[in-house]
Amino acid sequence: MAEVTFHHVKKAYGPVTVIPDLSLDIKAHELMVLVGPSGCGKSTALRMIAGLEEISGGEIEIGHRVVNDVPPKDRDIAMVFQSYALYPHMTVRENLEFGLKIRKTPKPEMDRLVNEAAQILGITEFLDRKPKQLSGGQRQRVALGRAIVRKPAVFLFDEPLSNLDAKLRVQMRAEISTLQRRLQTTTVYVTHDQVEAMTMGDRIAVMSKGELQQVGTPLEVYDRPANLFVASFIGTPPMSFIPATLADGGATVTASGFKMPVPQEFRAAAAGRDGTKVVLGIRPENIREASREGGGATVPVTVKVELAESLGHEVIVHGRIGDELVVAKVDSHRSPQIGDTIPLVIEADAAHLFDATTEKRLGS
Repeated sequence: MAEVTFHHVKKAYGPVTVIPDLSLDIKAHELMVLVGPSGCGKSTALRMIAGLEEISGGEIEIGHRVVNDVPPKDRDIAMVFQSYALYPHMTVRENLEFGLKIRKTPKPEMDRLVNEAAQILGITEFLDRKPKQLSGGQRQRVALGRAIVRKPAVFLFDEPLSNLDAKLRVQMRAEISTLQRRLQTTTVYVTHDQVEAMTMGDRIAVMSKGELQQVGTPLEVYDRPANLFVASFIGTPPMSFIPATLADGGATVTASGFKMPVPQEFRAAAAGRDGTKVVLGIRPENIREASREGGGATVPVTVKVELAESLGHEVIVHGRIGDELVVAKVDSHRSPQIGDTIPLVIEADAAHLFDATTEKRLGS
Protein backbone atom coordinates (compact mmCIF):
# COMPACT_ATOMS: atom_id res chain seq x y z
CA MET A 1 0.00 0.00 0.00
CA ALA A 2 1.05 3.59 -0.65
CA GLU A 3 2.29 6.37 1.55
CA VAL A 4 0.95 9.87 0.92
CA THR A 5 3.24 12.84 1.47
CA PHE A 6 2.71 16.59 1.28
CA HIS A 7 5.95 18.52 0.70
CA HIS A 8 5.41 22.24 1.43
CA VAL A 9 2.14 22.21 -0.51
CA LYS A 10 0.44 25.54 -1.17
CA LYS A 11 -3.05 26.24 -2.47
CA ALA A 12 -4.20 29.67 -3.57
CA TYR A 13 -7.21 30.95 -5.48
CA GLY A 14 -5.83 34.05 -7.16
CA PRO A 15 -4.67 36.41 -4.41
CA VAL A 16 -6.34 34.33 -1.66
CA THR A 17 -4.13 31.66 -0.07
CA VAL A 18 -6.12 28.94 1.69
CA ILE A 19 -3.21 26.57 2.47
CA PRO A 20 0.09 28.45 2.84
CA ASP A 21 2.53 25.59 3.55
CA LEU A 22 1.41 22.05 4.30
CA SER A 23 3.89 19.26 5.02
CA LEU A 24 2.47 15.95 6.23
CA ASP A 25 3.51 12.28 6.01
CA ILE A 26 0.70 9.71 5.91
CA LYS A 27 2.04 6.21 6.51
CA ALA A 28 1.16 3.15 4.46
CA HIS A 29 -1.79 1.19 5.90
CA GLU A 30 -2.78 3.88 8.43
CA LEU A 31 -6.08 5.72 8.82
CA MET A 32 -5.18 9.41 9.01
CA VAL A 33 -7.96 11.80 9.97
CA LEU A 34 -7.81 15.46 8.90
CA VAL A 35 -9.97 17.32 11.40
CA GLY A 36 -10.82 20.96 11.94
CA PRO A 37 -13.65 23.50 11.66
CA SER A 38 -15.30 24.45 8.39
CA GLY A 39 -12.95 26.43 6.16
CA CYS A 40 -9.74 25.09 7.73
CA GLY A 41 -8.51 23.55 4.44
CA LYS A 42 -9.00 19.85 5.23
CA SER A 43 -11.28 19.08 2.27
CA THR A 44 -9.05 21.12 -0.04
CA ALA A 45 -6.07 19.00 1.07
CA LEU A 46 -8.05 15.82 0.37
CA ARG A 47 -9.11 17.04 -3.06
CA MET A 48 -5.48 17.86 -3.90
CA ILE A 49 -4.55 14.24 -3.14
CA ALA A 50 -7.33 13.14 -5.49
CA GLY A 51 -6.25 15.56 -8.22
CA LEU A 52 -9.58 17.41 -8.10
CA GLU A 53 -7.74 20.58 -7.07
CA GLU A 54 -4.49 21.73 -8.64
CA ILE A 55 -1.76 22.64 -6.19
CA SER A 56 -0.17 26.09 -6.33
CA GLY A 57 3.22 25.02 -5.01
CA GLY A 58 5.13 22.11 -3.50
CA GLU A 59 4.72 18.40 -4.21
CA ILE A 60 2.31 15.59 -3.40
CA GLU A 61 3.60 12.01 -3.50
CA ILE A 62 1.52 8.84 -3.56
CA GLY A 63 3.64 5.73 -3.16
CA HIS A 64 6.86 7.76 -3.61
CA ARG A 65 5.61 9.01 -6.99
CA VAL A 66 5.08 12.76 -7.46
CA VAL A 67 1.51 13.14 -8.74
CA ASN A 68 1.30 16.92 -9.26
CA ASP A 69 0.58 16.47 -12.96
CA VAL A 70 -0.99 12.98 -12.86
CA PRO A 71 -4.70 12.89 -13.81
CA PRO A 72 -7.10 11.72 -11.05
CA LYS A 73 -7.90 8.47 -12.88
CA ASP A 74 -4.22 7.48 -12.85
CA ARG A 75 -3.52 8.18 -9.16
CA ASP A 76 -4.78 4.79 -7.89
CA ILE A 77 -7.16 6.37 -5.40
CA ALA A 78 -10.85 5.90 -4.63
CA MET A 79 -12.98 8.62 -3.04
CA VAL A 80 -16.17 8.41 -0.96
CA PHE A 81 -18.20 11.63 -0.83
CA GLN A 82 -20.64 13.07 1.69
CA SER A 83 -23.42 12.95 -0.92
CA TYR A 84 -22.92 9.22 -1.81
CA ALA A 85 -22.86 10.24 -5.53
CA LEU A 86 -24.76 7.11 -6.67
CA TYR A 87 -26.38 6.88 -10.08
CA PRO A 88 -30.14 6.81 -9.30
CA HIS A 89 -31.15 5.02 -12.52
CA MET A 90 -28.72 2.13 -11.93
CA THR A 91 -29.09 -0.84 -9.60
CA VAL A 92 -26.65 -1.36 -6.75
CA ARG A 93 -24.79 -3.93 -8.84
CA GLU A 94 -24.57 -1.52 -11.79
CA ASN A 95 -23.27 1.23 -9.50
CA LEU A 96 -20.58 -1.09 -8.20
CA GLU A 97 -19.66 -2.22 -11.71
CA PHE A 98 -19.55 1.23 -13.29
CA GLY A 99 -15.90 2.10 -12.59
CA LEU A 100 -14.78 -1.42 -13.45
CA LYS A 101 -16.53 -1.26 -16.82
CA ILE A 102 -14.76 2.01 -17.63
CA ARG A 103 -11.47 0.23 -16.93
CA LYS A 104 -12.58 -2.64 -19.19
CA THR A 105 -12.34 -5.21 -16.40
CA PRO A 106 -13.19 -8.71 -17.68
CA LYS A 107 -16.71 -9.86 -16.75
CA PRO A 108 -15.66 -12.81 -14.53
CA GLU A 109 -13.24 -10.59 -12.57
CA MET A 110 -15.85 -7.86 -12.30
CA ASP A 111 -18.42 -10.29 -10.90
CA ARG A 112 -15.89 -11.60 -8.39
CA LEU A 113 -14.95 -8.12 -7.16
CA VAL A 114 -18.56 -6.94 -6.89
CA ASN A 115 -19.72 -10.06 -5.04
CA GLU A 116 -16.72 -9.90 -2.71
CA ALA A 117 -17.38 -6.23 -1.85
CA ALA A 118 -21.11 -6.86 -1.40
CA GLN A 119 -20.40 -9.70 1.02
CA ILE A 120 -17.88 -7.65 3.02
CA LEU A 121 -20.41 -4.82 3.39
CA GLY A 122 -23.52 -6.96 3.89
CA ILE A 123 -25.36 -5.61 0.85
CA THR A 124 -25.63 -8.80 -1.22
CA GLU A 125 -29.42 -8.85 -0.89
CA PHE A 126 -29.65 -5.28 -2.24
CA LEU A 127 -27.71 -5.78 -5.48
CA ASP A 128 -30.84 -5.60 -7.66
CA ARG A 129 -32.34 -2.56 -5.94
CA LYS A 130 -32.13 1.07 -7.02
CA PRO A 131 -30.61 3.63 -4.58
CA LYS A 132 -34.03 5.17 -3.85
CA GLN A 133 -35.08 1.81 -2.35
CA LEU A 134 -32.24 1.93 0.20
CA SER A 135 -31.83 3.61 3.57
CA GLY A 136 -29.11 6.21 4.16
CA GLY A 137 -26.83 3.65 5.78
CA GLN A 138 -27.33 1.19 2.95
CA ARG A 139 -26.55 3.88 0.36
CA GLN A 140 -23.36 4.72 2.22
CA ARG A 141 -22.36 1.06 2.12
CA VAL A 142 -22.88 1.05 -1.65
CA ALA A 143 -20.66 4.13 -1.93
CA LEU A 144 -18.03 2.29 0.11
CA GLY A 145 -18.43 -0.77 -2.08
CA ARG A 146 -17.82 1.25 -5.22
CA ALA A 147 -14.49 2.32 -3.71
CA ILE A 148 -13.58 -1.17 -2.47
CA VAL A 149 -14.05 -2.94 -5.83
CA ARG A 150 -11.31 -0.80 -7.33
CA LYS A 151 -8.76 -2.07 -4.76
CA PRO A 152 -7.00 1.31 -4.74
CA ALA A 153 -3.73 2.19 -3.06
CA VAL A 154 -5.46 5.01 -1.12
CA PHE A 155 -9.02 5.53 0.15
CA LEU A 156 -10.20 9.14 0.49
CA PHE A 157 -13.27 9.94 2.62
CA ASP A 158 -14.80 13.43 2.52
CA GLU A 159 -17.14 13.72 5.54
CA PRO A 160 -19.01 10.56 4.49
CA LEU A 161 -21.26 10.33 7.56
CA SER A 162 -22.58 13.90 7.73
CA ASN A 163 -25.95 13.00 6.19
CA LEU A 164 -26.69 10.17 8.64
CA ASP A 165 -28.53 10.35 11.96
CA ALA A 166 -26.56 10.14 15.21
CA LYS A 167 -27.12 6.43 15.88
CA LEU A 168 -26.25 5.42 12.32
CA ARG A 169 -23.11 7.60 12.38
CA VAL A 170 -21.83 5.67 15.40
CA GLN A 171 -22.53 2.36 13.64
CA MET A 172 -20.99 3.41 10.33
CA ARG A 173 -17.80 4.86 11.82
CA ALA A 174 -17.25 1.52 13.59
CA GLU A 175 -17.85 -0.32 10.31
CA ILE A 176 -15.46 1.93 8.37
CA SER A 177 -12.75 1.49 11.02
CA THR A 178 -13.20 -2.30 10.98
CA LEU A 179 -13.17 -2.34 7.18
CA GLN A 180 -10.00 -0.27 6.99
CA ARG A 181 -8.19 -2.57 9.40
CA ARG A 182 -9.35 -5.60 7.42
CA LEU A 183 -8.30 -4.22 4.03
CA GLN A 184 -5.15 -2.44 5.35
CA THR A 185 -5.60 0.29 2.73
CA THR A 186 -3.96 3.68 3.36
CA THR A 187 -6.90 5.93 4.23
CA VAL A 188 -7.30 9.70 4.55
CA TYR A 189 -10.54 10.68 6.27
CA VAL A 190 -11.82 14.27 6.50
CA THR A 191 -14.27 15.34 9.21
CA HIS A 192 -15.21 18.36 11.31
CA ASP A 193 -16.41 16.01 14.07
CA GLN A 194 -13.67 15.56 16.65
CA VAL A 195 -15.45 12.53 18.14
CA GLU A 196 -15.13 10.79 14.74
CA ALA A 197 -11.48 11.79 14.63
CA MET A 198 -10.73 10.49 18.12
CA THR A 199 -12.54 7.17 17.69
CA MET A 200 -11.42 6.33 14.14
CA GLY A 201 -7.94 7.66 13.49
CA ASP A 202 -4.65 5.84 13.94
CA ARG A 203 -3.36 9.41 13.90
CA ILE A 204 -5.14 12.73 13.58
CA ALA A 205 -3.99 15.97 11.96
CA VAL A 206 -5.66 19.04 13.43
CA MET A 207 -5.97 21.97 11.02
CA SER A 208 -6.96 25.62 11.43
CA LYS A 209 -6.97 28.38 8.80
CA GLY A 210 -5.07 26.21 6.33
CA GLU A 211 -2.26 25.39 8.74
CA LEU A 212 -1.40 22.15 10.48
CA GLN A 213 -1.65 22.62 14.25
CA GLN A 214 -0.70 19.17 15.54
CA VAL A 215 -0.29 15.58 14.33
CA GLY A 216 -0.35 12.56 16.63
CA THR A 217 -2.34 9.65 17.94
CA PRO A 218 -5.72 10.60 19.39
CA LEU A 219 -4.44 10.18 22.95
CA GLU A 220 -1.27 12.19 22.27
CA VAL A 221 -3.32 15.09 20.95
CA TYR A 222 -5.85 14.82 23.77
CA ASP A 223 -3.30 14.52 26.58
CA ARG A 224 -0.74 17.03 25.28
CA PRO A 225 -2.44 19.60 23.00
CA ALA A 226 0.18 21.75 21.27
CA ASN A 227 -1.70 25.02 21.63
CA LEU A 228 -4.93 26.65 22.76
CA PHE A 229 -6.71 25.93 19.47
CA VAL A 230 -6.08 22.17 19.66
CA ALA A 231 -6.98 22.13 23.35
CA SER A 232 -10.29 23.89 22.68
CA PHE A 233 -11.19 21.82 19.60
CA ILE A 234 -10.38 18.30 20.84
CA GLY A 235 -12.53 17.07 23.72
CA THR A 236 -16.26 17.01 24.54
CA PRO A 237 -17.22 19.00 26.53
CA PRO A 238 -14.29 21.28 25.68
CA MET A 239 -11.47 22.20 28.02
CA SER A 240 -12.01 25.15 30.36
CA PHE A 241 -9.53 28.04 30.09
CA ILE A 242 -8.66 30.28 33.02
CA PRO A 243 -6.32 33.32 32.83
CA ALA A 244 -3.60 32.93 35.45
CA THR A 245 -0.17 34.15 36.56
CA LEU A 246 2.95 32.27 37.59
CA ALA A 247 4.15 33.06 41.11
CA ASP A 248 6.52 31.89 43.86
CA GLY A 249 9.46 31.47 41.50
CA GLY A 250 7.27 29.61 39.00
CA ALA A 251 6.22 27.02 41.58
CA THR A 252 2.57 28.07 41.75
CA VAL A 253 -0.07 29.47 39.43
CA THR A 254 -2.61 32.02 40.67
CA ALA A 255 -6.06 32.42 39.14
CA SER A 256 -9.37 34.00 40.07
CA GLY A 257 -10.67 32.17 43.10
CA PHE A 258 -7.82 29.73 43.74
CA LYS A 259 -4.10 29.08 43.76
CA MET A 260 -2.46 25.77 42.84
CA PRO A 261 0.98 24.21 42.36
CA VAL A 262 2.30 24.23 38.81
CA PRO A 263 1.65 20.78 37.28
CA GLN A 264 4.71 18.52 37.38
CA GLU A 265 5.13 18.52 33.58
CA PHE A 266 5.51 22.30 33.42
CA ARG A 267 7.73 23.01 36.44
CA ALA A 268 10.99 23.24 34.51
CA ALA A 269 9.48 25.62 31.94
CA ALA A 270 7.83 27.76 34.63
CA ALA A 271 10.83 28.04 36.96
CA GLY A 272 11.87 31.62 37.70
CA ARG A 273 9.10 33.19 35.59
CA ASP A 274 7.22 35.10 38.28
CA GLY A 275 4.53 37.36 36.85
CA THR A 276 4.32 35.54 33.50
CA LYS A 277 0.75 35.46 32.16
CA VAL A 278 -0.45 31.96 31.29
CA VAL A 279 -3.69 30.22 30.45
CA LEU A 280 -4.63 27.34 32.71
CA GLY A 281 -6.49 24.59 30.84
CA ILE A 282 -8.56 22.01 32.73
CA ARG A 283 -10.67 19.26 31.19
CA PRO A 284 -14.14 18.65 32.70
CA GLU A 285 -13.22 15.20 34.04
CA ASN A 286 -10.40 16.82 36.04
CA ILE A 287 -12.78 19.11 37.95
CA ARG A 288 -14.67 16.65 40.10
CA GLU A 289 -16.10 15.72 43.47
CA ALA A 290 -13.53 15.08 46.19
CA SER A 291 -15.18 11.74 46.99
CA ARG A 292 -14.53 10.36 43.51
CA GLU A 293 -11.30 8.41 43.22
CA GLY A 294 -8.42 10.02 41.37
CA GLY A 295 -4.65 10.06 41.56
CA GLY A 296 -2.33 12.92 42.52
CA ALA A 297 -2.71 16.18 44.39
CA THR A 298 -6.01 18.05 44.32
CA VAL A 299 -6.95 21.68 44.91
CA PRO A 300 -10.33 22.47 46.52
CA VAL A 301 -12.51 25.01 44.70
CA THR A 302 -16.05 26.27 44.93
CA VAL A 303 -18.21 26.29 41.79
CA LYS A 304 -21.38 28.38 41.43
CA VAL A 305 -23.71 26.48 39.11
CA GLU A 306 -25.09 28.25 36.03
CA LEU A 307 -26.31 25.15 34.14
CA ALA A 308 -26.52 21.41 34.84
CA GLU A 309 -26.95 18.85 32.05
CA SER A 310 -27.89 15.33 33.13
CA LEU A 311 -26.64 12.60 30.78
CA GLY A 312 -27.87 9.72 32.92
CA HIS A 313 -24.48 8.31 33.89
CA GLU A 314 -23.10 11.74 34.83
CA VAL A 315 -24.01 15.42 35.13
CA ILE A 316 -22.17 18.14 33.20
CA VAL A 317 -21.97 21.27 35.34
CA HIS A 318 -21.34 24.70 33.84
CA GLY A 319 -20.42 27.19 36.54
CA ARG A 320 -17.93 29.73 37.79
CA ILE A 321 -14.85 29.53 39.93
CA GLY A 322 -14.44 33.14 40.99
CA ASP A 323 -15.02 35.10 37.78
CA GLU A 324 -14.13 32.33 35.36
CA LEU A 325 -16.51 29.95 33.60
CA VAL A 326 -15.61 26.24 33.86
CA VAL A 327 -17.17 22.89 32.99
CA ALA A 328 -17.05 19.98 35.44
CA LYS A 329 -18.36 16.43 35.63
CA VAL A 330 -20.16 15.14 38.73
CA ASP A 331 -21.82 11.84 39.53
CA SER A 332 -25.34 11.19 38.32
CA HIS A 333 -26.77 11.10 41.87
CA ARG A 334 -25.98 14.80 42.19
CA SER A 335 -28.70 17.16 40.97
CA PRO A 336 -27.23 20.65 41.36
CA GLN A 337 -29.61 23.49 40.66
CA ILE A 338 -28.86 26.83 39.02
CA GLY A 339 -27.45 29.13 41.67
CA ASP A 340 -26.17 26.32 43.90
CA THR A 341 -22.61 26.51 45.19
CA ILE A 342 -20.88 23.13 45.21
CA PRO A 343 -17.44 22.09 46.50
CA LEU A 344 -15.24 20.36 43.92
CA VAL A 345 -11.53 19.69 43.44
CA ILE A 346 -9.12 20.25 40.56
CA GLU A 347 -6.65 17.48 39.77
CA ALA A 348 -3.51 19.62 39.77
CA ASP A 349 -1.16 17.47 37.69
CA ALA A 350 -3.86 16.90 35.03
CA ALA A 351 -4.04 20.62 34.25
CA HIS A 352 -2.39 22.22 31.20
CA LEU A 353 -0.47 25.51 30.90
CA PHE A 354 -0.27 27.65 27.77
CA ASP A 355 1.70 30.82 27.14
CA ALA A 356 -0.84 33.67 27.12
CA THR A 357 1.03 35.51 24.34
CA THR A 358 1.98 32.73 21.89
CA GLU A 359 -0.92 30.41 22.87
CA LYS A 360 1.52 27.49 22.66
CA ARG A 361 1.87 24.79 25.30
CA LEU A 362 4.28 26.03 27.94
CA GLY A 363 7.77 24.70 27.30
CA SER A 364 7.06 23.50 23.77
